Amino acid sequence: MNKPVLLGIDVGGTNLRLGVYRDQTLLWEARIPAHLAELFGQAASPAAATEALLELLARSIDEALAQEPAIAAVGIGFPGFIDPRSQRLSQSPNMPGLRDLDLVTPLRQHCQRPVRLENDALAAAYGEYVLAGLHPGSLIYVGLGTGVGGGLVVDGHPYPGEHGVAMEIGHIIVEAGGRLCGCGNRGCLEQYASASGVPRTYLERVPGALLPADQIAARAAQGDGAALAAFEQAGEALGQALAHILKVVDVGTVIIGGGLSLSWELFYPSLRRRLEQDLIPALRGRVQIRQSASQDRAGILGAAMLAGRLLAGPDQPASQPSVAREDS
Repeated sequence: MNKPVLLGIDVGGTNLRLGVYRDQTLLWEARIPAHLAELFGQAASPAAATEALLELLARSIDEALAQEPAIAAVGIGFPGFIDPRSQRLSQSPNMPGLRDLDLVTPLRQHCQRPVRLENDALAAAYGEYVLAGLHPGSLIYVGLGTGVGGGLVVDGHPYPGEHGVAMEIGHIIVEAGGRLCGCGNRGCLEQYASASGVPRTYLERVPGALLPADQIAARAAQGDGAALAAFEQAGEALGQALAHILKVVDVGTVIIGGGLSLSWELFYPSLRRRLEQDLIPALRGRVQIRQSASQDRAGILGAAMLAGRLLAGPDQPASQPSVAREDS
């Protein structure tokens, strides 16, 4: 029996990533400018911004269908809290105008295909699970971007939590009374171990040097002590947070992706050291920490494969991934 063709969309603040898959083989991909952060910051009203978002997503689906008309289902990874029962977007921290929003129904009516909405980090976690070939198995995914996202797959099933906010690990407090976070608390993980947190650490050590994380990484590679210390602190914070998480969920694999993961060699040693220090003895040396090898495609793959579960039934495990790639 032919495997269904599936569309995955990974929604980011500045662009949408699209990928069409058959049996985990990539058939077509594209990147569409979005600038959603600006849209929701400047929109005259949440309703106008929501309409623009739906129009953008519909147009993206249409573009994919023009390339691959056989698409059978659509999966969307979105940066927000998705109610696992209603599939409504309950809140998006970076787009405050979005609350209790139904994106699925109008998009399903538009494309006349099943549509699944999922948290973007959870979609990426499921994509990493498929690529890892655990089948069945469990893993934690950590996405180090502007913030810190997390996703959990348990025995082959993505775990969103009862209210769709499971694994919001970026808001685990690692520094009591530390930096003020957008969530309202102080000392959250993403204030230290993210592409926005590392520059804050560097700025504290080198006043006036407000640089993006990749430039700080370049300085660290040249031996800049403050840059090296900023990444070491990021690794320490992440190792501390992961140790607490692993005591609760007890999985054997953690995969770390996102833009900051490209500086792996700068933060991994301190991450591993702090993790082993803070873990309970029964877990020391038994947790595999890996850098993502998905080439930034885990989000679109995971969204597509989760859409496929709408066709196969909610409890069907993913099949083994194919390593081949087809060109459309």
